[in-house]
Amino acid sequence: MGNIVGSAGAAASRGVSAASLVGSDDGAAAAGQKSRDLAQRWQEINGQKNWVGLLEPHDHVLDETLREEIIRYGEFAESTYDAFDCDSYSKYCGSCRYSKKKLLDAVGLPNRGYEVTRYLYATEDFDSPLKMLKHSNQPADSVWSTVSNWIGFVAVCTDEKELRRLGRRDILVAWRGTVTDLEWLSDIEDVLAAPKRGRPAISLTEDIKVDAGFWSLYNSTKSDSRYNQTSVREQVNKEVLRLLDVYKNETDKLSITITGHSLGAALAVLNAYDIAQELQSSKNLKPTTPSACCTIPMITVFSFAGPRVGNDAFRKRFESELGIKALRMVNVNDLVPKVPGVFVNEQSPELSDLLAMLPWTYSHVGQELKLNDQDSHYLDPAKATIAHRHNPEQYLHLVDGYGRYAEHPPHRDITLVNKASDFLKSVPFIPAQWRQVQDKGLVRNADGTWSQAPRELEDIPTPPTKV
Repeated sequence: MGNIVGSAGAAASRGVSAASLVGSDDGAAAAGQKSRDLAQRWQEINGQKNWVGLLEPHDHVLDETLREEIIRYGEFAESTYDAFDCDSYSKYCGSCRYSKKKLLDAVGLPNRGYEVTRYLYATEDFDSPLKMLKHSNQPADSVWSTVSNWIGFVAVCTDEKELRRLGRRDILVAWRGTVTDLEWLSDIEDVLAAPKRGRPAISLTEDIKVDAGFWSLYNSTKSDSRYNQTSVREQVNKEVLRLLDVYKNETDKLSITITGHSLGAALAVLNAYDIAQELQSSKNLKPTTPSACCTIPMITVFSFAGPRVGNDAFRKRFESELGIKALRMVNVNDLVPKVPGVFVNEQSPELSDLLAMLPWTYSHVGQELKLNDQDSHYLDPAKATIAHRHNPEQYLHLVDGYGRYAEHPPHRDITLVNKASDFLKSVPFIPAQWRQVQDKGLVRNADGTWSQAPRELEDIPTPPTKV
């Protein structure tokens, strides 16, 4: 397919190094100090103490190392959108545009030190309420798949320099959200179900329930799809367990970090719960026991604009029994984190008990970093729409500016806000939706005619191996 216009610029502007902020000599020293800081504090930064002291919502104070890590994982989540082929004229619509080897470089994230080891593919049940998959308009016999979509990837940090900076080896799972203009919000049926299908069962009791639509996407298979002979649940768990086995001698310095935006954030929560439960069940250990600390790696979710996923029993097991850490980035004006169903405040147990029997009672998990697009000096309130307030790059802009919006220039290039939206105040030379596929994927042939660009062989989707 065609090249993405703007990728190189995005790569150069996705954040500013410490060196460029405070001068070359002092900046290099500051960057080195932050690297040492993360290496020594990575468990705290990943939520070991539930981010106590790192988030001060009343004073809008955010630990700088944590801020950088939130943005870094947010960029991994955003990369799944940038790499997704959602062009209905393409026979590869619904797939990733790039091979695993090229992915991070192609989306403007070079030199991150991670190796992408597996692509993830999802499908939906026929009666799924979400209907979020994208499909090509071309004849069914000429397209890569009619029932599956690429929905994310698994990667692992392999670069020695980055391993030293992080202070551990990190297994990363990045989930893609929906690209269907949020119409899926109106299709959510607010029905909680006990997710017992599949093995091992994610729900040990009838009390634990998750949204039926999210669970369907996570656990569905299609016998007529080469890409979903197994569910995306089986695909991701198999790969994470494989990597854990490869690096089994590093469990004291190993993390599993799962990230996603929007629907991808919901899948990230389900996936973290699922992995933690499988590890705990297979090792018969609890994360709180000393022996488990050396056996079960720390599992953290960094989610952006995520909807609610399960009921209060799900939340309690997620946080307390499985020991998963989750930090949710939420724009208070974004509608998506307010759905589906009725929200139950975890601080009101009597209300929770009263409503627990209802099929639409949901509870958020983890800790919340509350953002507000109205705090930014750069966003135009007159342009605020549901989509703009939900946009992933807008979230990264708000994290970058949290507690320091008055600083000028901003640390993260504001040009990125308009990469796939039109939310900036009028700024010369920054157009709306500036990141585009060159010529919308068409190429000019030798005879002067135009046609869809063929993909390089390595970029053509290949089915995942069976579990």
